[in-house]
Amino acid sequence: MTKRLIAFIVATLSSSAAFAQATGGNPAGSGPIVAALGWLQGTLLGNVATAVAVIAVAMVGFMMLTGRMNWRFGATVIVGCFVLFGAGAIVTGIQSTAQVTR
Repeated sequence: MTKRLIAFIVATLSSSAAFAQATGGNPAGSGPIVAALGWLQGTLLGNVATAVAVIAVAMVGFMMLTGRMNWRFGATVIVGCFVLFGAGAIVTGIQSTAQVTR
């Protein structure tokens, strides 16, 4: 029973030609969707978003220092800002890791 489970896991996780997918350009008809997502990314990572994130971190830090906010919730807000602004680097790292394992 255990050998079959290990064989199944190895077969599932191993890369093979059957699982490879060609990723050429964008699919037909996705132009407006790609443009909308580009606009959303520009809005989320633009100057206004950076200013709002700086103000939010400053307010959360001040509230944590004065004892008006739970430290766990404050850390969640700060980590959320790191994830938001580091999303591009995170995705690039995941993609490079996936390409190395092929």
